[in-house]
This record gives sequence, C-alpha cells and structure tokens, in this order.
Amino acid sequence: MILHLYMVRHGQTYLNKYHRMQGWSDSPLTESGVADARAAGERLKGVRFSAAYCSDTTRAERTAQAILDANERSGSVKRPMRSLFFREQFYGYFEGQDIDASWYAAGAPHGAKTYNDIVAKFGAAAAKDFLKQADPFHDAESDDEYWARVAAGYGLIARQAREGCGQWGPLRDGDNILQISHGNTLLGLAERFGGPELDTSVRPRNGSLSIFDFDVDADFDRCLRVVSYNR
Repeated sequence: MILHLYMVRHGQTYLNKYHRMQGWSDSPLTESGVADARAAGERLKGVRFSAAYCSDTTRAERTAQAILDANERSGSVKRPMRSLFFREQFYGYFEGQDIDASWYAAGAPHGAKTYNDIVAKFGAAAAKDFLKQADPFHDAESDDEYWARVAAGYGLIARQAREGCGQWGPLRDGDNILQISHGNTLLGLAERFGGPELDTSVRPRNGSLSIFDFDVDADFDRCLRVVSYNR
C-alpha cells in the first residue's frame, strides 16, 4: 500500500523568529506563523486527507488544524493524531539557546564552526552526535536515538493504515495523508530518502510543502520516496 504524505512545516514561532533552538520546546505561532498555516490550508483546500498526523506541540497542532479546517468541504478528517514520535530533534541543554552559538559549541571541538560546516565535513549524523557530546547533561538526541523515534512514528502510521484507529478506519492504496513536520526532520528525511539531484542546501520554509510516497509494507530504510521538497 502506497500513501501520499503531504508534509507541511509548521508556521513560524517566536523561537523561529528569535533564531533559537526549538526542538521539544513549545513556542506559540507568531502572527506570521498563523498566516503560514492559513496559506498552507488555502493551498491544500482541495485535497482530501484520509488521516492526519502531527507532533504534540502547539505549533504543529495549530498548523494541522488550520489546514484541516480549510479542507472541511473535501471530506478530510476533522482532527490530527498527535504523537511524540513526530517531534523535532531534541536539543537537550541547548533547547531555547541561540542557534549559531549552539552549533558552534557542538562543532568547534571538531574544527567546524557552523551546522553547515559540520554537515559538509562530517555528515548530518555527526551533527546530532556532536551536539549530544557538547551537551553537559548528554540529554540531546544522538543520531541513533533520533532515527529510532522517527522510525517508530512511521511504524505507527503503517499500523493504523492497515488497522484503522479511533479517528479513522483502515486506509486504502493511494490515500492522501497530512503530516505536520519540523525543519530539521523534513531536512533529514529529504537527505535520507532523496536522490543526489535533490537540493537540500536550504532548510524548508515555515508553511512549505514537501510530498513523499510512503510504502507502509517496506522497512523504514526504504519506505519513503521524495516526490517534491520545500515548495
């Protein structure tokens, strides 16, 4: 069974505006963020969503609800399924801190001063691991911890696609699914499942749309295919 995942990055939050690390922190949407959500809803108002998922954060839930409200006439589901599996990367000690200063703290011991510098020299996995190493409490998610949680989220979608849940019944091949995601998560999925021709040098914008095909019967390492990114 192939599902079409319409993955929207949540609207702008105050921590986005202030250029601060925002993983599991629950910062509200700004006025611009509310407009991002409404614009995404207007863009997708003709798409019928058979299921919808988001993280258990205010920014993700409000963005999801704005889109589903705009899609009411299309027969979409009314409410998203919320789960911690769909949260952004957890930054531990660096939650809420300045983005540039945080990635400098992670990369400087390895000769890299920015996030992009870390990725260029060592890869995206190292960026997560370096941040965990720099965290004095080591609470930030490592690359393995992060992807294990993300994989569990897609396992949840696959299981509910086959069996249904309290909010919708079993899904059918070709159904459209709304998923509200986060910047680093969308970037990570694009890097992991996109081909070499996919430009992932720019983070997805708030309110932007990426589309993935999801094979619910495949192992996580090969379950997603990027159809479009950051549009």
